[in-house]
Amino acid sequence: MSKTIKEMSFEEALGELSATVKKIDNGSEDLETAINAFERGTKLKSHCEHKLKEAKLKIEKIMENSDGSVYTEPVEF
Repeated sequence: MSKTIKEMSFEEALGELSATVKKIDNGSEDLETAINAFERGTKLKSHCEHKLKEAKLKIEKIMENSDGSVYTEPVEF
């Protein structure tokens, strides 16, 4: 049983998206298959963007106080 897009890691989704783009660019698929692949590809792209946004929100800078103690704060992009 294959995973749903929501269950995929970023790397899995990006890999499938890359393979999908190659298939569509190749032009060897019939029109209906290409359209279905394009639709799934747009969902994979959205999933990857969501995963990147989640990761970006988790990144923190490690800072040091003048007394040597350490704290973290969100990274501003």
